Amino acid sequence: MPDQPRRPQSSPQGNHDSPTSRTAAPTEVAGWPDAEPAPAPIGDPLTGPMPPEFGGQPAPPPPPVKHQQPFAPRVSAPRPQPPGPSPLPVRTPAAGTPSPPVGPPPGWVPPTTLPGPVAPPPATAPSPEPPRAEPDGTVQRFMSATDFLDRRADHVEHGPATWGWRGRVRRWSGGTITPKMGTAELRYEQDRRAIQRDFDGPRTIAFLNPKGGAAKTTGVLAAGYTFGTVRGGGVVAWDNNETRGTLGIRGHRSSHRNTTRELLEDLERFNDVYQARIGDLGAFVRSQGDAHFDILASDERPHVTGMIRAQDFTAVHQLLERFYRLILVDTGNNMRAENWLAAAAAADLLVVTSTIREDTGYSGLWMLDALQDAGYQNLKHKSITVLSDPSSHVDEQLAADLVQVYEQRTKAVFRVPYDPVLVSGSVVPYAQLSDETRMAWLRACAAMAVVL
Repeated sequence: MPDQPRRPQSSPQGNHDSPTSRTAAPTEVAGWPDAEPAPAPIGDPLTGPMPPEFGGQPAPPPPPVKHQQPFAPRVSAPRPQPPGPSPLPVRTPAAGTPSPPVGPPPGWVPPTTLPGPVAPPPATAPSPEPPRAEPDGTVQRFMSATDFLDRRADHVEHGPATWGWRGRVRRWSGGTITPKMGTAELRYEQDRRAIQRDFDGPRTIAFLNPKGGAAKTTGVLAAGYTFGTVRGGGVVAWDNNETRGTLGIRGHRSSHRNTTRELLEDLERFNDVYQARIGDLGAFVRSQGDAHFDILASDERPHVTGMIRAQDFTAVHQLLERFYRLILVDTGNNMRAENWLAAAAAADLLVVTSTIREDTGYSGLWMLDALQDAGYQNLKHKSITVLSDPSSHVDEQLAADLVQVYEQRTKAVFRVPYDPVLVSGSVVPYAQLSDETRMAWLRACAAMAVVL
């Protein structure tokens, strides 16, 4: 039987390896000049078009190919794979089939993950604004809540005027007209606020002048009355005379006659700080009633010849510091006495008292010289001077000279006018002090409180 021409067999891989199947004439689609051309008609869906040598028609020449954009593979997001081994069977290629090339084909672009919704950054608390630097290099600190309250406390709203013609206008108008305070009344309120300021611990003020008659005792009583009434208590006046002082007889008497000497003899009862009470001191100090301060008198017994030593002063002073906020010490006239030197060393403030007399003024200056030579530091910044008029008529030139020289030696100088109720030397009638005397001591005590 003559040999019949054999029909070509299809490749095991299908039509993909046939040259005819790989060659396709691109056609132009309306509106899509670069669209992919449609495939040419085929003769047999299994074998493709018949070649001419087997009776087929020659394939028409392909139309001219227009310029096309280079092919770029389509990029898509990879599909998520289920966990575990793949359930699909693995197909093993037939024997003799060429293996596909290893590696990506030319022009292959690796797939990229499509961007999903971007999560907003985590919310963080705003950091505090750092202090701002000024052009001159200084750093500005912002005001805190405490600073705010402190600033508000400084802005005190004073009430309507009560003094002078302003006060009369307010009273006559029935309160419909309320003038503000004048300069003198405002200064009075400011001095009271200065005296009422808080201390961070007990304070001691020593009144000094080695000459008798220099108004030390009078000054202590007037200062005790001023501090006691304005501050509301917590003040004690202590007569630290080495022998016998007059503070006890110039103040209001008490039902007992105990003094510093009796307190020293019974000091052990106050050693227990948990059992000792301020009320127990009532057996040794003398209340001044409406003046709101107490007096601890010096020894009044005539037959006692003992002296108050430095350790005695220290023991009593430490006891008074436990129960009082302000201690006013009336010193004696002997600068060489142990208790005098101990008082000067323990004092937070020295008050030099003197009258407008040349001898008392000189004595105060001599004392400052002696303290300076003894090594006391900062005398000018820890001392003030109170000059009292001994009579209604004084030498104004002498007064001016004393003011000038004491201003150079102490922090401030205050003049106290003459008051006839203090001349007799008896119990000081606090309620009978003149307005001028009260105002002078108010200004002096305000300065003392500021220095403390």
